[in-house]
Amino acid sequence: MRRQIVAGNWKMNLTLDEATHLIDAIASASLPPDSKIMVIPPFTHLALATHRLAGTAISVGAQTVSPHDNGAYTGDISAAMLAEIGCQHVLVGHSERRQYHHEDNDLLNRQLKQALSHGLSPIYCIGETVAQREANETLSIISTQLIQGLADITSDGPPLIIAYEPVWAIGTGKVATPEQAEEAHAHIRQQLSTLWDADAANQCPILYGGSVNADNSAAIFAQANIDGGLIGGASLKSDAFLSIAQSFEE
Repeated sequence: MRRQIVAGNWKMNLTLDEATHLIDAIASASLPPDSKIMVIPPFTHLALATHRLAGTAISVGAQTVSPHDNGAYTGDISAAMLAEIGCQHVLVGHSERRQYHHEDNDLLNRQLKQALSHGLSPIYCIGETVAQREANETLSIISTQLIQGLADITSDGPPLIIAYEPVWAIGTGKVATPEQAEEAHAHIRQQLSTLWDADAANQCPILYGGSVNADNSAAIFAQANIDGGLIGGASLKSDAFLSIAQSFEE
C-alpha cells in the first residue's frame, strides 16, 4: 500500500522564530499513524528543522538542489550538502522554479540524478499552464515532463515521489476538481508504468498540489490515484496544515 503523504512547501516565508513555533506545533500534534508528514522550509531554516524534528516521524525536505556535485556555482546547494544536514527529500521542478528560474526538463533530470545519487528522495513536480489546459494539452504536457525529466532514471534507487501541480491552481484559489485531478494522476501512473513497470508505477506516490486547504483536501485525497498533497500557503499555519493531514481519516 502506498504511503499517504502531506508535504508543506513553505516557499520564501517565515522568520526563524516563526518557523520554530510552526515546527514545534506540528511535532507536538497527534498525526495519522499511516501517513508521512513532511516540511520543506527555505535553505536558511533546514538546520533548525532537522534539529528540532530529530527523533520524530516528520521528514524534512529542501526546495531545490543543484545539478552539480560542487564547484563555482554561487548560491547553489548540492545534494551532498542537503544529505549531510539531514534532509531526506528535495523538490525538483516546482512550477515557480520552472517559471522564474527557467529550469527545463533536461536540467531537472540532472537535478533528480544528483538527488538520487546522494540518497535523497526527490519530489518531481509536473503540471500544465492554463493556456495548455485550455488547448487540451494537459496529458501530453505531463507525459513530456515525465519522459524527459525521468530519462535514464529507474525505480531501483531511493523512492521517487511525483507531484502534479496544475500551474493555474497554485496560489490562485482555483482548484482542479477531484475528477480533473484524478484524471491527471491516473495518466501519470499509466505513463510511469510505461517508463518503468506496473508494479513500480503502483508503488510510486503521486501528490496533488494547487490551493489545497482543509475544506477540499478530503475529497481530493479520496481519489484512487491521489496519495496526498503538496501544500503551499496552507502549510504556513499549523491548524490549517494539521487539518489537511487529518483528512486521510475522514
